Amino acid sequence: MSSNILKLGIPKGSLEEATVNLFAKAGYNIKIKSRSYFPSIDDNEIECMLIRAQEIARYVQNGVLDAGLTGKDWIQENRADVVEIADLVYSKTSSRPVRWVLAVPNESSIQSVKDLQGKRIATEAVNMTVDYLKKHGVTADVEFSWGATEVKPPKLVDAIVEITETGSSLRANNLRIIETLMESNTKFVMNKEAYDNPWKKQKVERLVLMLKSAMAANGQVGLMMNVPKNKLDEVMKILPEGKKPTIAELTDSNWMDLTVILEEQLVREIAPDLKAIGVEDIVEYSINKIIH
Repeated sequence: MSSNILKLGIPKGSLEEATVNLFAKAGYNIKIKSRSYFPSIDDNEIECMLIRAQEIARYVQNGVLDAGLTGKDWIQENRADVVEIADLVYSKTSSRPVRWVLAVPNESSIQSVKDLQGKRIATEAVNMTVDYLKKHGVTADVEFSWGATEVKPPKLVDAIVEITETGSSLRANNLRIIETLMESNTKFVMNKEAYDNPWKKQKVERLVLMLKSAMAANGQVGLMMNVPKNKLDEVMKILPEGKKPTIAELTDSNWMDLTVILEEQLVREIAPDLKAIGVEDIVEYSINKIIH
């Protein structure tokens, strides 16, 4: 085993599966055993620990972890002093950033943050909420919510600040969004001392490169085809503008081999057009990584 070890925090909970899947696409296989907080990874130089995303920034700042994946929101909530290495825009259901929103019951008279003066708000992100209210000159009672925040209005609180991707859970609980406090996405962060360690910095940079290449390949596919040489200009007109495919001659000098990377959904639009002008042997294949 290598004498150099990178202590890496993996977010437990809603981001857990998406993170493991991203690492797998990047070439790192993480295995999480039941009731264990120390997943195995097929890299002898990385030691993983499974921790709630809400706590990772604090442990990275304190040096318990060298690096970790956590949200921009939890960095702000913990007021953590860490080095932000990269944005990794992925979540449990989509590649969109998540939002922290201010929500109230549908029948509430509250229309904006200004109407919350003297009201009671429940949230898991107390510091973020207090800072937002202060920015707008509002004083309210902000209480920490241990969960099930959506069910608390109107009997227990007047409003909530909650994280959402689609808003469906809020709507299901008869709540409406009145303001967005912030958008958040996953960030790869490092401890400052670890960042100053040349080996750990390089290890993280190599890891992040592979993670970002896996994200870049999301929704992309490769397309190979045999193109009649006299139809090459027509094929280029069908392909999206700016594409620079790889083109090679075949053993038959009247035909060319063309390979290009495209958005997966685009293939269904252009494949019939390619076939119609005489292109043959059109093959679509999956891509795990694109390193720009």
